[in-house]
Amino acid sequence: MKFGLKSLLASAAMAAALICSSAIANAADIRIIAVTHGQANDPFWSVVKNGVNAAAKDMGVSVDYRAPETFDMVSMGQLIDAAVNQKPDGLIVSIPDASALGPSIKKAVAAGIPVISINSGSDVSKELGALLHVGQDEYTAGKAAGAKLHELGGKEGICVNQEVGNVSLDLRCKGFADGFGGKVTVLPVSNDPADVRAKVKAALSSNTAVDTVMALGAGTAGEPTLAAVEDVGMTGKIKVATFDLSADFLKAVADGKAAFAIDQQQFLQGYLPVVFLANYAKYGLIPGGNVPSGPNLITKEKAAQVVDLSAKGIR
Repeated sequence: MKFGLKSLLASAAMAAALICSSAIANAADIRIIAVTHGQANDPFWSVVKNGVNAAAKDMGVSVDYRAPETFDMVSMGQLIDAAVNQKPDGLIVSIPDASALGPSIKKAVAAGIPVISINSGSDVSKELGALLHVGQDEYTAGKAAGAKLHELGGKEGICVNQEVGNVSLDLRCKGFADGFGGKVTVLPVSNDPADVRAKVKAALSSNTAVDTVMALGAGTAGEPTLAAVEDVGMTGKIKVATFDLSADFLKAVADGKAAFAIDQQQFLQGYLPVVFLANYAKYGLIPGGNVPSGPNLITKEKAAQVVDLSAKGIR
């Protein structure tokens, strides 16, 4: 009887070890789905996707990256619901609108799917049930940018917002206005660079007192803003800064045609959640809190170093 019990315990321990070993060895069986609001024409989100793909390769897991074709919360909610129905081992989501996406995210949590939020939604991530958030505090980043532009002599500015209604971008503009201290007007635009250029040009032409422009995305809004400033003959006279990076905007910073860019290191926003969820599925390990990926101000002194990595889709 005693011998039988020992044998039973030994057999159980061996079976558990084999199961654990099998689970750890079969990383390829781990399936993760990422659903973000980033559109295909936005260079920022291509860097996030590059991070996702790099982590999937490094961790040996399967990751499916999905996003709506436009900034559409109904479509994004449907994509999250579809992901939940597939019962992945982990779900990565951005949360630009908690009221619209919250029910879908809560469904995932209720189904026992580990969720990590990225980029937007740091203020609501925990209450929706996510394990943690990877990103930057948008209001704080905007405020730091506004304070810097005020320090550079700015008195009246515009905030070029390509996704009005996206809470994260709205917080960037609010932070910018609070940090800047002078008069700030929000200029709603689309994700079309030609539309951004035309509207910024019109805004600058109609109000010559504007001496500062804050863009909320380098490729989508920052570069067209620089073109608009050139169109009105004010290159180097109107201070232009942007959130996020692109190779061309960084070259403008290095050349003194733009003030700075704010790097939130979005590659990490794609990369780290895959690593975290893969380790959570294998070992039950997860960081104990949110992970800040930014902000870092890239000024003229730093810009040249970052240009090459930006062109490669890493910064």
